[in-house]
Amino acid sequence: MTSTLHRERLENAAFRAGYGALLVFMLLPLLVVVVTSFSASGRVAFPPDSYSLVWYADFFESTRWLDAFTNSIVIGVGTALLATVLGVLGAFGQELETDSVVGSVVAPVVLIPLLIPPVILGITLLLYFNEVGLRGSYASIILAHTLWATPLVYFVMRSVFSRFDWQQLDAAHDLGAGPVRSFVHVVLPNVKHGIFVGALLAFIISLQEFVMALFLSTPGTETIPVLAWTEIRQALDPMVSVVSTFLILISVGTIVVAAIATNLEWVSKQLS
Repeated sequence: MTSTLHRERLENAAFRAGYGALLVFMLLPLLVVVVTSFSASGRVAFPPDSYSLVWYADFFESTRWLDAFTNSIVIGVGTALLATVLGVLGAFGQELETDSVVGSVVAPVVLIPLLIPPVILGITLLLYFNEVGLRGSYASIILAHTLWATPLVYFVMRSVFSRFDWQQLDAAHDLGAGPVRSFVHVVLPNVKHGIFVGALLAFIISLQEFVMALFLSTPGTETIPVLAWTEIRQALDPMVSVVSTFLILISVGTIVVAAIATNLEWVSKQLS
């Protein structure tokens, strides 16, 4: 009994040590980026020789960086909205048609964009959007990012719908509610937190995506990752670290908001 308990403690300690080491390994590069953004010199060095906010001041004074930041937010919001609508409808439709041929092929079809290398997607979409006159527009980049964001929203919603009591929807139909009314008043209130989390994930995917945006953007629609890549090719200065820090903060903040929303849903269920 004592030896078994001692072994379990050792296993728990080893697991925590490994988990902690993995966490440090993943977070350390982010810490390096954040620290180098406060460098007072014109070069990226860790640790910096001296610290200053001069590069943050330069960022807020740079029209080009601010325009790229705005482009990233606009494209991210557009991607989140479109991917959320498609992902929710796809998952909801498959739940209603689980026994049909269409329902059985939805998941493999949704996965296809994730299996295609982004370079191939970028070249293909560049040729296509050139033909239809959309290259360089917000719409082209939003549609491209939606190819990657929709599968994430879809699988999040499949998980959410798997825990939904579908008898509630049947009861709504029996009481005379139409498809739209039953979804809005019965399904939506029970899955709204999942939709919110899916939308946040889609926003993060769009915010960080680089390869397809590189092919499709123009100087008027270039995103933060594309502009950062352009600047790195010319000179590596702390401005890139500043921009990366903002992207890290936005991504972490979005994840925190998603976690809070999920926990609030759990707490509300426990109290109800």
